[in-house]
Amino acid sequence: MSNNLVIVESPAKAKTIEKYLGKDFHVLASYGHVRDLIPKEGAVDPEHDFAMRYEVIEKNSKHVQAIAKAAKSADVLYLATDPDREGEAISWHIHEILQEKKALKDKPVHRVVFHEITKRAITEAIADPKPLSTDLINAQQARRALDYLVGFNLSPLLWKKIRRGLSAGRVQSPALRMIVERELEIEAFQTREYWTVDAASKAHGQEFKAKLTHYAGEKQEQFSITDEGRATTVRDALLQAAGGKLRVAKLEKKQRKRNPAPPFITSTLQQEAARKLGFTTRRTMTVAQQLYEGIDIGGETVGLITYMRTDSTALAAEAVAEMRELIAERFGKDNVPDAPRVYKTKSKNAQEAHEAVRPTSSRRIPETLKGYLTPDQLKLYALIWKRTVACQMIHATINMVAADLSCGEGNVFRATGSTIAHPGFMAVYLEGRDDAATSDDDEESVLPPMKEGEDVQLLDVITGQHFTEPPPRYTEASLVKALEEHGIGRPSTYASIISTLQQRDYVKLETKRFYPTDVGRIVNKFLTEHFTQYVDYNFTALLEDDLDAVARGEKQWVPLLRQFWQPFTTLISAKDESLKRQDVTQEAMDEACPECGSKLSIRLGRNGRFIGCTNYPECKYTRNLNADGAEEEVKPEVVEGRTCPECDSPLVVKTGRYGKFIGCSAYPKCKHIESLVKPADTGVTCPECKTGTLLARKSRYGKLFYSCSTYPKCSYAAWNPPIAEPCPNCGWPILTIKTTKRRGTEKVCPQKECGYATPYEGAAPEAS
Repeated sequence: MSNNLVIVESPAKAKTIEKYLGKDFHVLASYGHVRDLIPKEGAVDPEHDFAMRYEVIEKNSKHVQAIAKAAKSADVLYLATDPDREGEAISWHIHEILQEKKALKDKPVHRVVFHEITKRAITEAIADPKPLSTDLINAQQARRALDYLVGFNLSPLLWKKIRRGLSAGRVQSPALRMIVERELEIEAFQTREYWTVDAASKAHGQEFKAKLTHYAGEKQEQFSITDEGRATTVRDALLQAAGGKLRVAKLEKKQRKRNPAPPFITSTLQQEAARKLGFTTRRTMTVAQQLYEGIDIGGETVGLITYMRTDSTALAAEAVAEMRELIAERFGKDNVPDAPRVYKTKSKNAQEAHEAVRPTSSRRIPETLKGYLTPDQLKLYALIWKRTVACQMIHATINMVAADLSCGEGNVFRATGSTIAHPGFMAVYLEGRDDAATSDDDEESVLPPMKEGEDVQLLDVITGQHFTEPPPRYTEASLVKALEEHGIGRPSTYASIISTLQQRDYVKLETKRFYPTDVGRIVNKFLTEHFTQYVDYNFTALLEDDLDAVARGEKQWVPLLRQFWQPFTTLISAKDESLKRQDVTQEAMDEACPECGSKLSIRLGRNGRFIGCTNYPECKYTRNLNADGAEEEVKPEVVEGRTCPECDSPLVVKTGRYGKFIGCSAYPKCKHIESLVKPADTGVTCPECKTGTLLARKSRYGKLFYSCSTYPKCSYAAWNPPIAEPCPNCGWPILTIKTTKRRGTEKVCPQKECGYATPYEGAAPEAS
């Protein structure tokens, strides 16, 4: 009996595939990457053709040992990691490790590629194995080396010139530039006033609106009317000219066809999930991974969608045939186009020729999976199912109507509207839009039936005041779209790019919009001024093109790295010598210090930018900046109705290293402080002092914990939510609720020596 070993990336996928392949196959998971560059200088050696020094990732070492042990007794090894550049590299690393451990000897080693986890796809892939792709491996190695060389050399320069803990990246830095430049556009934007003039009309019992397009023979532009006086004059003249009626001077009727959006690729899936479901890019990819790897749908574990990291809009012929049959059954034969729709990939940097993100079977209707999927899984699967089915349906047919209404000599209003003659694909799915997109609200209105030459009633002429608005800040969806349009990064990297920018405190996400922090602004200013080429959008995109050329075997990776490295390292050395810290973190001001007469400058401090004296530390004069960088004299906010319990001085709101807090105004004589946010009370009596109650508080790192309200008199504290039930085992007055991946949610005794635990089905108690 043959002993075949199959290596995949995730344990969930391993379980699903092992069921398909049977007892002759043993499937193990690598748990992602197994090796990475050593985390110190010299991991990539430019002097020796960029030779790389790898080490096994510590957290995955036990999985590597298990794979090596199984490989020694296996007859055949199948490397079935993900079908992309990263997956190819993981397979190569596993192969290298097994050779080093002498676990392979002369055993056959095959690379297996599949784009969906179904029994058919898995068995077909096993029956048709391929060798490892040297080109894909080289492309991933080049990418990893570039990221290391940029990060390991540029980040320390940021530490020296700005502050420790900062980082720069080949892709993250251009992404930061986008967000900062958008913020600068917003700050520089000059609002302009303009007025619109509309006619409220009525015909055949139906009211509708029309916009003024021509006045006194002149076409009306956005800024033709810029003040209320002019708007009133125009309104009065139009009312007088109309005499209560408008005449239908011209009527245009036409049909417009609207085609469905193509099936999802990774970036469009991330954008639509953000628009329609409110998912972050990371959440989208996590849920998509679960749907891809396999879900138990009633005794059968099956991957519900194809591989979710793809730039391709291609669909398999058998999948399209199944969809066309389904559409005819569920929506009628008139909704099936004569020929299948074929979509061409628009991305200029499209990677390997995968399929689009689609359901593995369109006959798995979302409604039938409700009992098997989590709410997030069901929402995302339904989104993918609808988009994919809609892309193979007939176009929507829309009746468009435009009516020009004359109002005296040289004055014209235009009314537009539309009706859906045949919904076609719109019965299933309609693509979302970013807020920057043009609005079709007027076209979506329905006009009453009218004929040329007839009169319609003029109810009123309405003027409206408007102000131009700056470009909107980026959302996750619009940032992903912008990165894709500029050719920056890859779909699989968008989530990590956005996460890194937030973790480094370069940007903040507020009300689903990205705002650059003061640190983010300083880092971007430093990079754009001194490393202009390396945050240039075109340069970054062209480098991605070069990496793709390596993946296709059209370029060699070592000369590509050499071409990048030589000017880059020269620039690093030059800037290290020529730049001083104050050149980067300080911005000169044409103002003298009111205390010592030295120049003032805008500086970067622990809590953001502020104005300070250049004669520091001899002179310690400072004052704050407000949010948009303008000067602001800030007086501490006094806490009304309360005084310091220690010295009776007024209490004020202060800002410290961990945010805002309440402190004594007499500081440093009195050092009383307290939290600004009142801790939530769980209502559970403290088991130690039995007088206070347990309050939900946050640690300095933002982690929630529960401690006695009488602190510091009583120092009892616990990490897990308390519940007012005594332990049936040891009698301790409370239990706590604990959730782990292995055991699920349980009620447990907080006394370690007790060890009592029992399953818990309810919700954790909410703090009131």
